[in-house]
Amino acid sequence: MSDTPTRREFLLTASMAALVSQHVAGQSTAVQPFRFQRIETNGVTLRCAIEGTGPLVIMVHGFPELWYSWRHQIRPVADAGFRVVAPDVRGYGESDKPHPVAAYDMVSLTGDIVGLIDALGEDQAILVGHDWGAPICWNTAALHPERIAAVAGLSVPFFQRGPAPSLENWRNLYGNGFFYQLYFETEGVAEAAFEADVRTALRKLYYTISGDGEHAPLHSLSAPEPVDDVVGTMVDPDPFPSWLTEPDLDYFTAAFEQGGFRGPLNRYRAQGRDWELLPQLSRLQVHQPSTFIAGALDPVRTFVPGVDLYAGAGANCTDFRGSTIIDGKGHWIQQEAPLLSLVLNPPRHAH
Repeated sequence: MSDTPTRREFLLTASMAALVSQHVAGQSTAVQPFRFQRIETNGVTLRCAIEGTGPLVIMVHGFPELWYSWRHQIRPVADAGFRVVAPDVRGYGESDKPHPVAAYDMVSLTGDIVGLIDALGEDQAILVGHDWGAPICWNTAALHPERIAAVAGLSVPFFQRGPAPSLENWRNLYGNGFFYQLYFETEGVAEAAFEADVRTALRKLYYTISGDGEHAPLHSLSAPEPVDDVVGTMVDPDPFPSWLTEPDLDYFTAAFEQGGFRGPLNRYRAQGRDWELLPQLSRLQVHQPSTFIAGALDPVRTFVPGVDLYAGAGANCTDFRGSTIIDGKGHWIQQEAPLLSLVLNPPRHAH
């Protein structure tokens, strides 16, 4: 499969047009059964939803989610002429769950994506990632440019490696106050809090950082003072906004009741290893065609107080095609605003 400018343009135009979410209040779609396959990659086995034929698109979810987070996008993109693969990331769902923190560093996770491309018999893939899935996709594109044709990041833009590890930066920024990533750092603490009542914890977290939770406690995932009872501080909405149904919550709950939260939380704990193992990310850029999609009310946007982290989303992308920032929506953008535009329009600010 050759990597020509013409091919790249085709892949970008078709895939980005298919992937830009448009804001339609209350829009939802019925989820039909998908085909699943267990694929060995990079020393682990990942359970993947697979649909369609054509150029390969890999959709990578974040925390605390599953392949299921892409339930609204998989079939429309497949119907547009693509082979869509949405794995449960290692540590999640029915994929393998290594115990050590080191198994969740960025070297391992980007290796999983390259291994999927190999296992599926392809030379390249288009990557689409949300939350932690976005850095996995951005970094795979930067580290393995010959294997990635185009990339779309949702919620988290591409950031190069900083002068210090991320957790050290957050500690310096938030001091003695609360920031969720620092709360996740100590093994066992967040696991106990979330696993005591998985359904309630997920329900509260999904609401809190959604657009509907704009004014909820801990919407920013931070606080000026320590927070002892994180789950107890978050709001349990009644009813939950329509973008997440009771059957949807049933699906997520069953997966995390069975698999727990250690693997997912280990991703946060492995950030120091990323900084040590990947110094080249201080200079590498994303050269493939790329775009960024997020909700205007996503708390990631304000993780650094006083700074709009979405303002320079393409700063380290040399072929950046623009951002789509969707008004009124929060962190779970592909679930909150699931309707896909299949019209060949450039990225824009959606209303």
